[in-house]
Amino acid sequence: MCYCLGVAYSYRKGNRDQLFLLPPSMNDWLGEDHLAWFVIDVVRVIDTSKFHDAHPEGPGRPAYDPEMLLGLLLYAYCTGVRSSRAITAACRTDLAYKVIAVDLVPDHRTIARFRAENEEAIKAVFVEVLKICHAAGMAALGRIAIDGTKIGSDAALDKNRGAAWIRAEIDKIVGEAAAADDDDEDTGGGRLFDEPLPEPLRGRGGRLGRLRAALREVEAQEKAATDRQAGLRRHAMSEAAAGRKLRGRKPADPHAALIRAEADLEATRTKAGADPTAESAAQIEAAQAAVEVAARAAEAAGTPKFSANVTDPDSRILNTKDGWVQGYNLQASVNPLQIVIAYNTTQDHNDVDQLPAMMEATRATADAAGISEEIGMLLADAGYWSERNAAHPGPQRLIATSKDWKQRKAARQLGDTTGPPDPDASPIDQMEHRLRTPEGAAAYATRSRTVEPVFGDIKENRGYRRFMRRGSAAADSEAGLILAAHNLLKVFHHQPTVLASLA
Repeated sequence: MCYCLGVAYSYRKGNRDQLFLLPPSMNDWLGEDHLAWFVIDVVRVIDTSKFHDAHPEGPGRPAYDPEMLLGLLLYAYCTGVRSSRAITAACRTDLAYKVIAVDLVPDHRTIARFRAENEEAIKAVFVEVLKICHAAGMAALGRIAIDGTKIGSDAALDKNRGAAWIRAEIDKIVGEAAAADDDDEDTGGGRLFDEPLPEPLRGRGGRLGRLRAALREVEAQEKAATDRQAGLRRHAMSEAAAGRKLRGRKPADPHAALIRAEADLEATRTKAGADPTAESAAQIEAAQAAVEVAARAAEAAGTPKFSANVTDPDSRILNTKDGWVQGYNLQASVNPLQIVIAYNTTQDHNDVDQLPAMMEATRATADAAGISEEIGMLLADAGYWSERNAAHPGPQRLIATSKDWKQRKAARQLGDTTGPPDPDASPIDQMEHRLRTPEGAAAYATRSRTVEPVFGDIKENRGYRRFMRRGSAAADSEAGLILAAHNLLKVFHHQPTVLASLA
């Protein structure tokens, strides 16, 4: 082994004792084109009056500037950070956060409270950011794609419970609280004025509040099911009294199938009259056998079971391609530049009922942002297909009537169409005609690359697969923050100078 002695090495070394390792001015800490400066400028030009209204002047320690806290949240959501503790930690070590927070370090509880107490103001920020997108020329409405994605809630699938379990747990908590009060009276004690209540009893967010909300949800489900069955029975017996059998497919629900079978039996008897022929007697016998089969199926199915999540009663069990998730269905309307024009968080796992609401939300949000352009064309996949959605008043639309691969196969087999569809054709035939025209096929082909990358960005790139807070209002507010950050990043990467014209 050879050691080379006497050779001098020249390294570039720093001096930890050196003063002014950072420039004395914060303006020099980050480059002029850094996202942090862009976010600061955005907060400076948008309307933040709703945040300031929540902090009237008065005695006590001054609150943190809400614009600074909003800037922290926007920058954090742009960079995939949502934890209030992580944001506080970044304010100590990350130059970008230090610049936005003006070298202050707000406590994580302050950040969490700010997000929780300003739900409506944060939702309004989405519209304010959309105004910036419009000023940048990026909020055109010529073609809009609508789609939904499932976002998890801050709750587990295995926390869904039925009414009996929930009532027993409520009685247990209330009983324990009553016993504690009795103990206080017996011992002459009592809770100090500043001593917090036990966690199960704290406000609407405590366990008792969540259990009561879950019980209300289960009871609402039970009532809705009872009302549906009562309505079905009234309609079925009305048709039976006129001697008409119910049309359409047999219901999948065994209890609804039994109601239908009983109504069909009654309709068969009514039609046969007092003196049935041999043929009608055979029909009555067949209908009676169908009732017996349906009755056995309903008995085997038992009483319908309803449940709610005791952690987040507003959330729902939703089916996705990757399995079941406890959460919400986030709907978004997006233009070809992948700017989100409107959004909505719903508890419904199906998309089919969301199209009219999203059409209205798109128009209302665009109007609120000062976008007067008419919506030229709406695009939606097969999850939104129904004759009602095809005929709903509003802009032109292309809604797939089947899976995309089936649609492409049908186009290859049946060929292109031209001109308008036959006005006497069924709604589904008219829509399929439009989808197979060269113009319709080209327009619909843009749907997937318009809206689906937005969901890919927020889920894969920034990791937003689950909402941070519980409840539909909190989820809707956070969805606005997530999508506002998405829109901000689009403007930042493509039209960063637009803020100069708005200052």
